[in-house]
Amino acid sequence: MTIESKSDLAGMRAVGKLVAQALREMRNAARPGMTTAQLDDVGAAFLRRHGARSAPQLTYDFPGFNCISVNDEVVHGIPGPRVLRAGDVVKIDVTAELDGYIADAAITVVLPPSSARAESLIECAVAAFDRAVSVAGAGVRVAELGRAVEAEVERRGHAVIHDMCGHGVGRALHEPPSVPNFFSPFTAGRLQEGLVIALEPIISESPTPVVEEDDGWTIRTLTGCLAAHYEHTIMIRGGMVEVLTNG
Repeated sequence: MTIESKSDLAGMRAVGKLVAQALREMRNAARPGMTTAQLDDVGAAFLRRHGARSAPQLTYDFPGFNCISVNDEVVHGIPGPRVLRAGDVVKIDVTAELDGYIADAAITVVLPPSSARAESLIECAVAAFDRAVSVAGAGVRVAELGRAVEAEVERRGHAVIHDMCGHGVGRALHEPPSVPNFFSPFTAGRLQEGLVIALEPIISESPTPVVEEDDGWTIRTLTGCLAAHYEHTIMIRGGMVEVLTNG
């Protein structure tokens, strides 16, 4: 969406703040021995208390409130009876709707004790996001965000998962433009004042295809290597970037 009024701005900031708070609640609660369903309940309870709804449920009838993906699971993991264990790499993806506005953010955490390979991968995803933000601004080609993400990921010895892209967000869960995490001269569009997008490096330890599980939702790496996901909803404002989901 493009911010067109003070109410749009207030609405996106409000839902973005809630998403950020829900992620903190879930990160603080995550521990070995709990199930992914229990972790999902933490975020769901917090968001419901504040009047927010699950955008994946509303849009796609997703079986959980939030997406929780573990280790080689990349995205769209369904919360359920899986028990989290020490060393697990857990992707927590929160997308909430409040008063007609939607924000989307994700973090990857490691349940202690963490491994050097997991920490390297998570740090890479965050650094790739930061590098893309550093080049973003009004008038910048969308393709330059992908160039920035890809360059940082490859510099650190990891790989972008090409099948998963960022996207516009705000009034709907997935809106134009598509925001690939790699450079292509065919990526359309430029960032415009007021544009809201979900910028989300989705990466793996090494190059790998991805496959969809029999549940019809969960995407995992074909080789079994670890994956990481780091995402925020950002807005172009005053020609620069405002991160709406880091509050």
